[in-house]
Amino acid sequence: MKQTHQKFLAELQQFIPEERLITDPLRTLAYGTDASFYRLIPQIVVRTESEQEVARIVTLADKTQVPVTFRAAGTSLSGQAITDSVLIQLGDGWKGYHINNDATEISLQPGVIGGQANSYLAPFNKKIGPDPASINAAMIGGIAANNASGMCCGTAQNSYRTLKSMKLVLADGAQLDTGSPDSIKQFRQSHKPLLDALEALSLQTRANQALHERIHHKYRLKNTTGYALNSLVDYTDPIDILQHLMIGSEGTLGFMSEITYRTVDEHPNKASALIFFNTVRTTCDAVAILKKTPVSAVELMDRAGLRSVEDKPGMPDFIKDLPEDAAALLVETRSPDPDALAKQVEEIKASIANLETARPIEFTNKPEEYAKFWAIRKGLFPAVGAIRLTGTTVIIEDVAFPVEQLADAVNDLHQLFKKWHYDEALIFGHALEGNLHFVFTQAFDTQAEIERYDGLMADVAHMVVGTYDGSLKAEHGTGRNMAPFVELEWGKDAYQLMWELKELLDPKNILNPGVLLNKNSHVHLENLKPLPAADPLVDKCIECGFCEPTCPSRALTLTPRQRIVIWREIARLEAASDTPNADPERLAELRQEYKYQGTDTCAACGLCSTTCPVGINTGDLTRSIRSQNNEKHSKLAQWLADHYGTLAKASRFTFAAADVTHGLIGTKAMSAITGASRKLSGGRIQQWTPSMPTGAPKIKPKPAAQLSQTASNAPKVVYLPSCASRTMGPARGDADQTPLADKTEALLRKAGFEVIYPPDMDNLCCGMPFQSKGMFAAADSKSSEIEKVLLKITENGALPVYSDTSPCSLLLKDKIDSRIKLYDTVDFIDEFLMDRLLFTAGNEPVALHITCSATRMGQAEKLKRIMSACSTQVVIPDQITCCGFAGDKGFSTPELNASALRTLKGAVQSCDVGYSTSRTCEIGLSHHSGIDYKSIIYLVDRCTQSKLTDAPSTEENNRIQANKA
Repeated sequence: MKQTHQKFLAELQQFIPEERLITDPLRTLAYGTDASFYRLIPQIVVRTESEQEVARIVTLADKTQVPVTFRAAGTSLSGQAITDSVLIQLGDGWKGYHINNDATEISLQPGVIGGQANSYLAPFNKKIGPDPASINAAMIGGIAANNASGMCCGTAQNSYRTLKSMKLVLADGAQLDTGSPDSIKQFRQSHKPLLDALEALSLQTRANQALHERIHHKYRLKNTTGYALNSLVDYTDPIDILQHLMIGSEGTLGFMSEITYRTVDEHPNKASALIFFNTVRTTCDAVAILKKTPVSAVELMDRAGLRSVEDKPGMPDFIKDLPEDAAALLVETRSPDPDALAKQVEEIKASIANLETARPIEFTNKPEEYAKFWAIRKGLFPAVGAIRLTGTTVIIEDVAFPVEQLADAVNDLHQLFKKWHYDEALIFGHALEGNLHFVFTQAFDTQAEIERYDGLMADVAHMVVGTYDGSLKAEHGTGRNMAPFVELEWGKDAYQLMWELKELLDPKNILNPGVLLNKNSHVHLENLKPLPAADPLVDKCIECGFCEPTCPSRALTLTPRQRIVIWREIARLEAASDTPNADPERLAELRQEYKYQGTDTCAACGLCSTTCPVGINTGDLTRSIRSQNNEKHSKLAQWLADHYGTLAKASRFTFAAADVTHGLIGTKAMSAITGASRKLSGGRIQQWTPSMPTGAPKIKPKPAAQLSQTASNAPKVVYLPSCASRTMGPARGDADQTPLADKTEALLRKAGFEVIYPPDMDNLCCGMPFQSKGMFAAADSKSSEIEKVLLKITENGALPVYSDTSPCSLLLKDKIDSRIKLYDTVDFIDEFLMDRLLFTAGNEPVALHITCSATRMGQAEKLKRIMSACSTQVVIPDQITCCGFAGDKGFSTPELNASALRTLKGAVQSCDVGYSTSRTCEIGLSHHSGIDYKSIIYLVDRCTQSKLTDAPSTEENNRIQANKA
């Protein structure tokens, strides 16, 4: 570490806790990576929790002249969120929000994810204006700092246009709240020279007619190149000028600690159409016409883009037969009421009726149908990522042209792709605003490849600016990527004005230097990120960060993106081990640190795959690494698999013995003894908590003679209790001490089912305990064993199988014979029990945890529907994804569970009980929430009565059997 940074760190240690100051090689690399194709490694990463901390850090940076860079989610694409100095990262303290009485305004701290902000506004039929494609990962800080827009946002609803007020920290540490008259008054006194200078620059700009007109001309399109010079002509009050300058400034002028947006309407009625044209020119002619109609989005896809997805499941066959110059538009219209929506659809269709289309125009207002259209559009970027060669990156550029010249611009781009041999490049974008994205793959491993990229970008820049006077960056921000071209786009006077603003607000150049403005004409070709082959399981990763909000270890150690970053670095160092560039010491250190940071604290829940554009499950990498590390234990694993009944019996005994001890010595003594034992053993002894289950009694299937309540023609179901359900009873303090298996059987019988258990249940296991540790052979042997048993007892799939634990259900659905109709708890209740039981919803608030496996099985909406039938107040904590218990991780690595659920207690304080679909998850949920969590079976049983007063009729039985088939 540089001496200046050592001194800076020593100063930071005076007011920032040590655990939030990060300097080790592994985490500085991991945390310093963003979604761009650039790499700089910070000397220090600081996790901040308050505006006061940021102000002190910035003041210190100003005093020592140590540069700092602010980071929110790091989904930015142009290299604006990286540094080789000090990275200021947002901690948990930045997720606050406030909605005013009529929801016309929302105040958001910079750590709130855009999609979460919209979920807070959804009950009011409102949303924030900006709608970037990354909205479910991007944070408000980055959305505002880049003036991100999106598919429906246009230029009217971006951060600049919908800004009401903000709180900010300037380079000298000064704080300003533009929504507070008192703060403004104080700031006018303390920073009069700054405000006077801004006012003077505004007056000079207005007086310079050519520059004034240039600014208006540039913002007729989407434009995020350079600073928001329109603030100097749109506003006269220097406070207004200052806050609007912050929008799109990429952290180079100050830090936005809160932003208040004016919200926009989110109309509930929508209709979409995917319209195909035989030529690009006709497609672009349609865009110009549609701009005058009530459309909310018009997305263009060129022939290369359509070709990239034409073989995807569900795509119509005719797409393959479209001509080479074909293109498509995805058109959406929205309205507050259905009748108006129908009229809008007719108006839109009539407007382009005279244009030749490849297929008839058909709109749909069915969410499940138009969601498929949008999936096609959103699949274009990952389609390129999925086919790229290992070692290459995916680059998405972002330009804008006048709509009336769109066809010519698309043609010119295609010609440039041919000239520079980017044969896979495709174009899509927000055509309504003339905003096009083009995507291509790029290697940076040779000088020739770097020069090819440089040639393309130079030609693109001169074409966009020289031919069309368009925008080089419409919505992705300038960053390092386009900094050398800002003067080319804006001209000398405007460029000089931008430098004046930078020097006025950041005279010592400590805020994100080199970003947005940079006098190095080659900065866009420097510090390029290596993407070496690491493992086929993750080599397609484009490091976008979309996975991060779902990861349970994101606040403890690493996220999926960061795990891949480090594994790639390990692979790179290993490949260089026999070269002059070898660094064995760094390699050894990363390997050692990765064991805990990467492998031990990964829940391997797979939630990352649900938001990854290319479907990567980083948990697969973790299990693969564990498999290599545990190879020497494979024989033991197989022995345990072969003697699983003995293991289950031992587990049941252990839980029972722990409960007896707990009862004898009490919670306080039990916690102290087990905590000390765990500490002395170096963590080898498992964690005990008061929420630990008791031992479950052995399941004893009832003889047929005792099933008097079950009619002779009742539908049958095979009930497969998981090993967790068979060994873990309710916790000592639970109000209902009925074991889950007994409760489940009673509920199924209440619904009129005859319950059948598989033989020799204690020996059965889905294989999850082995699979999660990378012991694949043992896992496969158990899933194969259970498959044989189920095929026999279900008569080759004639009977349905009920599985009571969602992680086990997910694994079995992937592993066993497709003839076996296996239903998880949620699916079985939704499909079979909702109609056979009479539900009475209670009024007390109840908490719901949607497990990672339930999410991956697509059960979220079903779960909500079931819970809503049981309670009028269902609380779903918005920042909880996977609970991090991960089978036995809650025992062996309890800090993972604690970190994943760190916000749970506050979120469910209005509830007395919570529900889920996994017994192990419920242990951690109960412990960290302070309320009892149990299977939703308990709730459904409590709030239902049977509709079946007699034995099921033949018709009813036939319906059940048909559903099973």
